[in-house]
Amino acid sequence: MADTILTNLNIWNGLGDSLDQHHSSIRIRDGKIVALENVQDAPGAINMAGVYVTPGLIDAHVHMCLDPEIRDPFAHGKIKRELLIEQMIERSQSMLAAGITTARDLGGGKWLELAVRDMINSGEVVGCRLVCAGQPITSVKGHCHFWGGEAEGVEQALEVLARQHARGVDLIKVMATGGSITPDSAPKDAQFSSSIMKSIVARANELEYTVAAHCHGTEGIRHAAEAGVTTIEHCSWVGEEGWGKAYDPEVVEKIVANDVRVSPTVNAGWKRYIGTQKFEGMMMDNYRKMKQAGVKLIASTDAGIPGVIHHHLPLAIPVFAHFAELTPVEALKSATSDCAEAIGLGDQVGQISPDFSADLVFYADDPTANLEALATPLRVMSKGVFFDKAS
Repeated sequence: MADTILTNLNIWNGLGDSLDQHHSSIRIRDGKIVALENVQDAPGAINMAGVYVTPGLIDAHVHMCLDPEIRDPFAHGKIKRELLIEQMIERSQSMLAAGITTARDLGGGKWLELAVRDMINSGEVVGCRLVCAGQPITSVKGHCHFWGGEAEGVEQALEVLARQHARGVDLIKVMATGGSITPDSAPKDAQFSSSIMKSIVARANELEYTVAAHCHGTEGIRHAAEAGVTTIEHCSWVGEEGWGKAYDPEVVEKIVANDVRVSPTVNAGWKRYIGTQKFEGMMMDNYRKMKQAGVKLIASTDAGIPGVIHHHLPLAIPVFAHFAELTPVEALKSATSDCAEAIGLGDQVGQISPDFSADLVFYADDPTANLEALATPLRVMSKGVFFDKAS
């Protein structure tokens, strides 16, 4: 197959602090980037008319099986398999159209997201690349227990892990604390001891899996950090006094020492908190202190939970940048190269570099100067092929 050459581009490669001043064209072959060049004209080249291009965006925390319009967590399991797979494919295509070329699915009950992943990987359907965790390990009647990953004690926890391994997951998810959408589950409460968390992470690492840990409460954050999980999801610092009020610098030291990334799931709906001094100030202060201590943040939304739309990461990134006090380039890195590294795909996606997947998003305006540009991509390319949802 002949090379695809895209010319007359303003390139942000996912790594630099500014636009690439040395290259204006991208050569693509067999779905991968071959080289960055300065080709002005070549047979078959596609002139991109001076638009801006970034690596495809990555959402580190989604749930493909969840409909954000449904508030009852038990209702999702009643949808017929064929319809749910159809809905998940539609969501993945909406995400791709929005510029989200990769997403990490952090939990479902029937492994259907793995089926959709495989359909996308084989080319049977088009959609964003998926990295899937399967059933999260949770305590008895714990957060999202309705997905089938309940465990009492380390032996049962490792049995749940083995079941996910047998199903062919890409990583392991563990509910280190309770959560908001599960009845009778308290976000502040740790669901597993530090020793059990360490056993789960050790076994996952033996099987070469990364581990994502759902953590709202500070005690659970501590256990996850001590165990050396790969990413801490939410990191809400919930304690007896409420949300965000139990920040613990000693736990932060453990997060940094064990090179754990924090995936704070700031979604587009957080925009409503801007200007509400109490919540806004508290969260900004927590993120500021984490960053100053050396914590690395990645972009995520928890898409699928009530009100959080799967394809709204481009709307969430400017909001995330506000709360975490990130520059546009820092925010873009959190959703591209930094995120790719955190989810185990750092050598495949998140950069416009040779040998990386040709996952590209094109914009009329410069997103490194204005993150609002992310909301209106002109075109999206996945694995070297332009995607047009309308077709």
